[in-house]
Amino acid sequence: MLLRASVVLSLLALTGCEEPLTLTKICEETPGLCNDLNKDSHCKAQRAEVIMARYHEYKHPTDDNKYLLLKGFEKYDQCVSLAAKIEHIKLKEKTTSRVEAHLTSIKEMTRLYQDTKNTNHPGLLYYQWSRNNNQSALTKLLALENDPSVTQDAEIQFFLASYFIKFDEEKTIDLLYKTLELNKADQIPNPEIYTTLVSLFYKHEKYKHAYTFAKVAQLSGITNVEIFPIEQQLTASGKSLDSLDTLAQQTYDSINAGQFVSPREF
Repeated sequence: MLLRASVVLSLLALTGCEEPLTLTKICEETPGLCNDLNKDSHCKAQRAEVIMARYHEYKHPTDDNKYLLLKGFEKYDQCVSLAAKIEHIKLKEKTTSRVEAHLTSIKEMTRLYQDTKNTNHPGLLYYQWSRNNNQSALTKLLALENDPSVTQDAEIQFFLASYFIKFDEEKTIDLLYKTLELNKADQIPNPEIYTTLVSLFYKHEKYKHAYTFAKVAQLSGITNVEIFPIEQQLTASGKSLDSLDTLAQQTYDSINAGQFVSPREF
């Protein structure tokens, strides 16, 4: 027993002495994960995220790691594709490296889609359906609707909301509320949650709800929400906005604290 304990302690000591994983270390150890990406300073954060995700997927090719890499490549490609359109008169090689990075992104995303055709991972199922129109993946995802892997994942709840909005707006609101309930402290929710709630509440003449979430959106720094038509509807019916401003602040604070609770009524 003493021997086993000493071995465990030795392993822990070695683990504690390991150097932190860095981009430099990854690129030196596995240059193939870095060399086919852009070489300049454009898309720096997205590039770093992709390199880290590529490394983890290379070491442990789980569905979770493939999902993170797929999302990383999608964000990176959106950035580098835009950057690739910028012509460099003196430094043509920069433009070339961005084009190469764009082609790498397409190749890698295609590989990941092929690798995960038979997945049961909710996020990958959503991507297989929404990006590749894979109806079988959608059927699988909907079958998992009440599974904890879906009900306890804010991102997947939002994905489901984006599907149900086409034909079940009440369920969509419920799912968006659930997304906010699952939001962790200091985590910024997807801005589309607020804009969708405002739009749906306004459509159904729930002006107090629409106003509250429009104000929450503004407090979150979202600028593409039209609040004036909602204010007009409320003031025309003699409603005071002060109490709703207070409610909006409380709602915003509860979401940021990871303590939002869905209202019982819409």
